[in-house]
Amino acid sequence: MRTIILLFSVVAMAACGGARDDVGRHGPQFEVRLPEIEGDGDIDGRIILILSDNDAAEPRFQASWRFDGPQIVGADVNGMRAGDVVRIDGSAFGFPVASLKDVPPGDYFVQAVLNRYDDFTLSSGKTVSLPASWAAGRQWAREPGNYYSAPLRITFDPQSKQIASIALENRIPDIEPPKDTKYVKHIEIESERLSEFWGRPMKLGAHVLLPEGFDDHPEARYPLMIFHGHFPADFDGFRTTPPDPDLECERSERFDLDCYNRTQQEEAYAFFEKWTSSDFPRFIIIEIQHANPYYDDSYAVNSANLGPYGDAITYDLIPYIENTFRGMGEPWARFLYGGSTGGWEAMAAQVFYPDEYNGAFAACPDPIDFRAYGTINIYEDESAYYRVGPFGRVARPGHRDYLGHLSATVEMLNHYELALGEKNRSGDQWDIWEAVYSPAGDDGYPKRLWNKKSGEIDPEVAAYWRENFDLRHIIERDWTTLGPKLRGKLHIYAGDMDNYYLNNAVYLTEEFLRRADPPFDGEIDYGDRAEHCWNGDHDNPNAISRLRYNTFYLPKILERIEATAPEGADLSSWRY
Repeated sequence: MRTIILLFSVVAMAACGGARDDVGRHGPQFEVRLPEIEGDGDIDGRIILILSDNDAAEPRFQASWRFDGPQIVGADVNGMRAGDVVRIDGSAFGFPVASLKDVPPGDYFVQAVLNRYDDFTLSSGKTVSLPASWAAGRQWAREPGNYYSAPLRITFDPQSKQIASIALENRIPDIEPPKDTKYVKHIEIESERLSEFWGRPMKLGAHVLLPEGFDDHPEARYPLMIFHGHFPADFDGFRTTPPDPDLECERSERFDLDCYNRTQQEEAYAFFEKWTSSDFPRFIIIEIQHANPYYDDSYAVNSANLGPYGDAITYDLIPYIENTFRGMGEPWARFLYGGSTGGWEAMAAQVFYPDEYNGAFAACPDPIDFRAYGTINIYEDESAYYRVGPFGRVARPGHRDYLGHLSATVEMLNHYELALGEKNRSGDQWDIWEAVYSPAGDDGYPKRLWNKKSGEIDPEVAAYWRENFDLRHIIERDWTTLGPKLRGKLHIYAGDMDNYYLNNAVYLTEEFLRRADPPFDGEIDYGDRAEHCWNGDHDNPNAISRLRYNTFYLPKILERIEATAPEGADLSSWRY
């Protein structure tokens, strides 16, 4: 960690090499030297500057939307050259403080990252500039090909007219792909559907967990479990060796537990022991890799802005996996489950492809009724950020703990994203919801549901969301035809103190499902004082149950297979 005693101000993008007579007009300035990239192409992207009051980790790894997170400022880079200097000042947008002119003076650790963009000419004919790498799951601080500076210690004075300089000298290296093992295989296919949409080759991948005895039983064909969730670097939560006795303990602040990393290894090894035991169901489980220029996954549906990921996964990737690894290849033998994003994906795939799957187990799903889009009713509220009365207003909460203590408002969550990237390019939660659910705008980027700065909601975009992605609205609207196909297939779970208020949408969805005709014959359950992401396990705390999705849901799935398999179905070759 080098130390410089300078002012540091980060924010508005200024042209390189300009005169310095405007220093002070927009507060302190900062000069970021772009990397010496090979070739003569233009550099596009966003410079993200982070100021932290501690050196517990590099500032780029501390970035957070929480009230106690570091200061972040972002500035777009368009058509610049290697080695150029970008000047940033206090006129640009930051978070939590909107301008660096208002950041308190003091000693800080500062770092800059260049999140590189590339041009995509879509099938619509529109050209959009989006992050060029998503090999790390759209994590700008870890994406291969992005550049970053060494952390610097600075003395910051927003009243100073000094200029701080920093160079983006380090390139994030490529990621080594995971290696196949006896149990876990890794596949990748090029998707013609997605490639046509994006105007370049696009791939889908999956980590495939094979059952015990797969090689010894070549006659067996297996049911397929699709475990939806965020970008997996490898098959998560599966370990063939006991926990590392020399593992250095890491504390989980979320769960208030010491050595939680050891707990994770213990649970991963326990899953392996169950997976290879004599009485555990012999299934194939997959975790899908569908990161894209907007997010770490696609939400597994067809979208105006992301393309036909739903069709690509359902009709291309899954049949390929079943053909490659002796899957049944029949809808009665395909099941979906997951939590949070994965919970929404599991339910959405079941609703949009009701004939292709035999059950969805949706834990703590992202909002499934947009009348409770977190704490917002997008159809009736005018502001996403405030409840407004005749003389006062109150901020809408965005994140809480199990006691209701607030750690971020909806406005904070969205302003954090705006500092990271405009036009839905933050790679974070609210931006991807818009990218998936919204129509495309005239500029080729997603239409905003609300003004990102003010929170003013666009009712026309809200109406589009209702008809295309509001799962509760869709199943109620289409229940005459959907009901018979979904009977017994929907299983929804939520903690009644979900950190993101996701339980509220489940309550509203339950109101319809409990009176639906024909009956939905599924399951809806709530965890008392349980946080995100409760999955239906009443016997264990979240810290443990979140590590047991496979062992918790697979026995339920086996029961449904036995109850619903068609006459003549293979119920024996995989029961060894």
